[in-house]
Amino acid sequence: MAVDVIPTSLDGTDLRIGIVVARFNEYAGRGEYEACMDELRKLGVMDEDVTKVSVPGALEIPLALQKLAQTDEYDALIALGAVIRGETYHFEIVSNESAAGIMRVSLDFEIPIANGVLTTNDDEQCEERIDMKGRDCARCAVEMANLAKEFVSAEDFEPEDDEEEDR
Repeated sequence: MAVDVIPTSLDGTDLRIGIVVARFNEYAGRGEYEACMDELRKLGVMDEDVTKVSVPGALEIPLALQKLAQTDEYDALIALGAVIRGETYHFEIVSNESAAGIMRVSLDFEIPIANGVLTTNDDEQCEERIDMKGRDCARCAVEMANLAKEFVSAEDFEPEDDEEEDR
């Protein structure tokens, strides 16, 4: 018995990508965005097929993603930003709720979302991860957009009706 394998692809040709970037800890969002765009271009995504939305912070990301998803114009979305631990419980609230909101939008709208919201203990950890996370999100968005298209293609296939044979 052969294993059925669904192919993966990092070909970004003709994909439309929406990116939401948080301005809080602005250096992180900016750096992630630059790395993400560089990687998207390498994967074949054209600049004119990317929409960038800027929001105040990580808690505002899910609403912006939801608004983009509602347009049904994008193959994948990307969330970028950083939440850096402080001395209060606020870090946990922002980290957990932004991640939950991002996941909810992805599942509710059946659209891939690469979550690049860094959650680190300090600025040094954040700075070390900016470039890698931006690039990872680009690859994730392209791969998952292509995978989602594979499933849509399978859903569009309707097996022949065997009723005529039974008559």
